[in-house]
Amino acid sequence: MPGRGKYFIAVVGGAVSGSVAAEILADHGIAVAVFEQNKRPYGKIEDGLPRWHVEQRRQEYARIDARMKKPGVYFVPCTKLGRELTFQDLCCWGFSAIILANGAWRDRDLGVPGAEKFIGKGLAYQNPFIYWYNHKNEKDYDGPHYETPDGAVVVGGGLASIDVVKVLQLENYERALQARGIHTTMHELEKGIPAVCKVHGIKPEDLGVKGCLLIYRRREQDMPLAQAPDNATPEQITKVEQVRQKMLRLARDKYLFRFQDRRLTTGLIEENGRLVGLKVAETKIEGRKAEPIPGTEQELRAPLVISSIGSVPEIIPGLNMKGEYLTFSDGDLPRYTGCDHVYGVGNIVTGQGNIRVSLMHSQKVTQHLVEDCVADSTEAQVAEQTKTIERRIERLPALSESEFAALERRVRDLQKRAGYLCDYDSWIAKVTPPDLE
Repeated sequence: MPGRGKYFIAVVGGAVSGSVAAEILADHGIAVAVFEQNKRPYGKIEDGLPRWHVEQRRQEYARIDARMKKPGVYFVPCTKLGRELTFQDLCCWGFSAIILANGAWRDRDLGVPGAEKFIGKGLAYQNPFIYWYNHKNEKDYDGPHYETPDGAVVVGGGLASIDVVKVLQLENYERALQARGIHTTMHELEKGIPAVCKVHGIKPEDLGVKGCLLIYRRREQDMPLAQAPDNATPEQITKVEQVRQKMLRLARDKYLFRFQDRRLTTGLIEENGRLVGLKVAETKIEGRKAEPIPGTEQELRAPLVISSIGSVPEIIPGLNMKGEYLTFSDGDLPRYTGCDHVYGVGNIVTGQGNIRVSLMHSQKVTQHLVEDCVADSTEAQVAEQTKTIERRIERLPALSESEFAALERRVRDLQKRAGYLCDYDSWIAKVTPPDLE
């Protein structure tokens, strides 16, 4: 393998951004150890993308699998940073560089003091809720379980919030139809609840489903359902706002949920130790600010509140954070400020869960690292190859054959500890639940 014994890079996280980084590095003859917290490397494709996206999930799985099977890629499953492996140890092992691609798995707080004590008592968060929905039909599933009562309130406004709303609506209409002796499936209902009802000669309103309520703090045209391009013109912004409103309208027509914009959560409603609703106020929108309007407070009672206001990186011992995010410098080459030769790609940097955003970000950052690795040693040549980067990046440390071999032994030991004693395809076949959709 070209470059064997010269560079060995650790990638933390094996999903979209991590696998893309691994592929680019491996294609340039750089050895890569991919440390994945789960048995399978699919990340939020498996655990955050609702299971009705069958074809998309299959396609993304296949892409990730192909990247993981590249020569020079060492897949290390069941090894989570901060659990089986400390960040300090990883830094001390002597890798040429470390790429953090472990995503954003922690839900942003609801933002109301005292809310956390109601988790599991009337309050749920998006990430564990969707994880449950995706895995609940597996025979060996032993994670948290959630109810999906009619009339729940969802706080959010992005695409992930629409997914949460869809889960609630599909579950409730499936139950309501079953009560009428009509058996349908998630996949049928996902195509449109009114269409399914029409096939069975029943009106949706006759089923008695109240429907969940989605509340958003800003205007409906501000919902992050579609993104405006960088440096967008006023005309482009207007077009994007219209697209957002159309997407919301189509979703409401298909899944029959209720919606209120310009609603800010200001307090909690508690009864007998449970959360039974939210206190909200209408908001005044000025730019990106949403300020509560005095005198507009009201109560929204609900059997369940699901917070879906975004995901942020998990807190990992040894990694410094500024607010909700890790501290990275530079735009084109996000370097972790607490340690040399540690970089970030994907959601851990962008804070966005979009598959394409993660892929493109990882491609750009990793390509800059590759340019640094393969750059000729003269100052002029390095400057020429890295001229698109805001500042000159330091050369990654090359490894001797013995240093490379020592790292390889450590990686193999972790693979053995995880039970990874075979090839990648055999491992995936072994750890994939037979009833996983």
